[in-house]
Formats: sequence, structure tokens, C-alpha cells
Amino acid sequence: MSITYDLVVIGGGSGGYAAARTAHEYGMKTAVIDGAENLGGLCILRGCMPSKTLIESANLYRSIRRADEFGLRAEKTSVNAREIIARKRRLIGEFAEYRSEQLEDGRFDLFRGTATFTDPHSITVSPLEGGEAQTVSFKSAVIATGSSVTRLPIEGLEEAGYWTSDDILEAEALPDSIIVLGGGAIALEMACYLEGLNVDVTVIQRSAQLITGSDEDIAKSLEAALVERDNMTIHTGTSLTRVEVDPTSGYKTVVFNQNGEEKSVSAAQILQALGRRPNTSGLNARASGAAIDERSGSIICTPDQRAGSGHLFAAGDVCGPHEVVHIAIEQGEIAAHNAAVMLGFSEGPEKEIDYRLKLYGIFTDPQVAMVGMTEAEAIASGKKIKVGTYPFDDHGKSMVMGETHGFVKMIGDAETEEILGASIVGPEAADLIHEVVVAMHFRSTASDFIKIPHYHPTLSEIWTYPAEDLLISG
Repeated sequence: MSITYDLVVIGGGSGGYAAARTAHEYGMKTAVIDGAENLGGLCILRGCMPSKTLIESANLYRSIRRADEFGLRAEKTSVNAREIIARKRRLIGEFAEYRSEQLEDGRFDLFRGTATFTDPHSITVSPLEGGEAQTVSFKSAVIATGSSVTRLPIEGLEEAGYWTSDDILEAEALPDSIIVLGGGAIALEMACYLEGLNVDVTVIQRSAQLITGSDEDIAKSLEAALVERDNMTIHTGTSLTRVEVDPTSGYKTVVFNQNGEEKSVSAAQILQALGRRPNTSGLNARASGAAIDERSGSIICTPDQRAGSGHLFAAGDVCGPHEVVHIAIEQGEIAAHNAAVMLGFSEGPEKEIDYRLKLYGIFTDPQVAMVGMTEAEAIASGKKIKVGTYPFDDHGKSMVMGETHGFVKMIGDAETEEILGASIVGPEAADLIHEVVVAMHFRSTASDFIKIPHYHPTLSEIWTYPAEDLLISG
């Protein structure tokens, strides 16, 4: 006898698992369909966790190289990429095993195969290992299929060959030099990983600044820190023309235009990190009633995570607009909650996602982190704002640590003193930002914020200085 599920989730990553777990808690008959070779999702297998594991090795090696600054001697140091990758595989294997256990513990029916919508209430599942396809019927569904590396039509690039971030995460041998195409989080994190292990890195960014969407002062501060390294070069405001390969050396040359001038850079390898594309091809999502953005291929969602049809929802990279794991989890939870309300498993009310506290971190060296509005967004909103900044090179704890590059920035409403956003370039930025996240959650004013005790000397106390600049009387 065929089963009609209350909720079917396509994709078992962070957003999909959050949706399935939430649906189960409401008592909904739930199925998860996952067509990946290994269970776990992008964050665990090929994203957040493995990349940060590698970056941690690079950060430690970078510190060792600076030992003399602290009166220490570290001699005969070396890099063993094979052992770095082995450590990563061990840790990620543990994380992935735990997620697999969660998906296979009996709370949901798990289908291992690729999903294709046949109509608004049914999906055909083609098993990974072959065999007869199955039809799965449902009352509601969540699309959480994630994203994959964008392929761009740059002359000669495919013929020359290149790495993606997936390849770096498995690279047991490193090139002596690499060209990184892109200036977003993935590109810059992998650039810093390689630079930290003494690889010569050249970053080529098409936009006028790194980290498109951030305030210019944040991007410029990070760029200034990176180009101080002997083995890091950055080109922004470029147009990629073609890629060539030297038949003798095997070195690859990227040709690009910058300020009307043709330039070229050669290296042993290329990292293509020019973005990711939502995984919607092959889903036949339109048969479900889903709304698809023709240009990007992403699922178009309303704030209740509905995807163009009352019973259809989406979560994570496949719908955006912010491709970070904690947002994917919240989107998945909201999607399942609203499906439960719609089907009578919860009395409601329905929920909508709120991006007021949108949070973003980049694990470069120095790190970058942002929450809430950027200065540009605050100005565009029409609000009257005040902006406060304070540099790490005048802050006691960061000076003691020898981590003096960068600054903190806080944005406030000039009429109410409410904190609207904050950004950091500097040491431990991805951790430091959370103090402001908590304050903003409670809609703290600058006056409230500076009353909070801050222990001395700590990195955290640096926030009190820009907060003082936001005071109406200041």
C-alpha cells in the first residue's frame, strides 16, 4: 500500500535535516530524499567544517612563522599536507557519521536517490544504486537541495583544468603557486589557507572590491592586510579574458583586463571560486508549482519560506538569499512549522523569517564578520545614522596578541540610539561579533550597551569605543 507523507524533504543537509526534525516533532509522517553519494550535506562534507579544519592548520603554521616576534624560536618547521588532510578526514568522518545516524534513526523514512517532481504532490525517486524508480506522494514538501560550483564560459578555462574548493579539501600535495578566481568567502578562505602554508597566491576578483556586498572600508581593510604578506597578490576590478597553458611547464596563465590594460598571471594551479549555483536542474521543480528565478536558477521564496505554491517550501542555498548554515537551519524549521500549521498539526500562527540579524563570517586572516545592516544598507533605508569605529592597533589586548590589523564598526539609529549593525576586520572576528548579535536581538541602544561590564584586558571590550560614538549626546 502506497504512503502519502505529510512532508517530504528533498536534501539531507543542514536545512533539510532541520525541516525533517521539526516536522517529526509535530507528529508529521516525514520522508527525506537524499541523492548525494554520502550523507551529511555541504556544510559537513565540503563546506564549513572541513574548510575550517584546514584553515586551523594554516593559522597555527602562520603563528609558528611569527615565533621570533614573541621571543620564541621555531626551527626546521615544515608542512605535511597529507597529514593535514588525514586530520580533516578523521574529524569530518565523525561529524558525517553523526548526521547519518540522525537521518537513519527511524524518525523519518530515508530514500537514497535523486528526486524529480512529476506533479504538485508526487516525486519520482531514482535509487542511487540503480533499480526501479519509486513514486513518493506528499501533502507538503521542502526543497533543500543546496548548491554546486558555478561553471563559467571563460575561454580556455575548462581545457586548462582547475581546482574547486572540493579539490583543495582533498589535496594531499600543494602546488607552489595558485591563482584564485573570485573574491568571496570561499575564495578568500582557501587563499588564506594556501598562503598560510607558504603557497604563492594571486587573487583575481571581478568586482571593484573583495567581499561584494560589504562596506568598502571593510573590504579595503582586509585587502590591505592580505597584501602585506610576501606571498599574496590581489587584483580587483577585473574582466577575465582567457586561460592558457604552457605545454612545457604545465603552468597556467590567466589573462585579464584591469583599468583598460591587459594583464596576465601564471601559476601551477587555478582555483575556480567564482560562486555557486542552486541545485535545481533535474528536479523538474516547475511541475511542483515552484517559482524559479530564470537567471539564477534559485527557488523564489516568500518570508514564510513558501516557494510559489501553498504546500511547497524551500530552505538553504537553493533559495538564498544568504547562503550560510544557521540561516538554512532557521529556514528549514520555519518551513516545517508552517507546513504543520497548514496541515493541522499545529494551531499556529505561521512564522516568517526575519533577516534583521543576518550574520556573516569569513575565516580569513584577519577574520571578517558582519551582523545586521551595513553602512550602505542603513543609508539606503533612509534612516538617519551614526557610525562609530575603533582600530585594533590602539587596543591593549590585540597589541599584546600581536594582532593589530583592522577595526570594529558599529552603526546606530541617530534618533533612537538603537544598534542597527556592526562589522569587524580583525582577530577572532567571527566570535567577537556575537556580543553585538545578542545586543541587537534585544534591540539594545548604545546607551544600554556601554553599561554592560567588559573585562580588561579582552578583545571584547573594544566594542565599547564605537558604541560611545553612537550616543545622541556624543
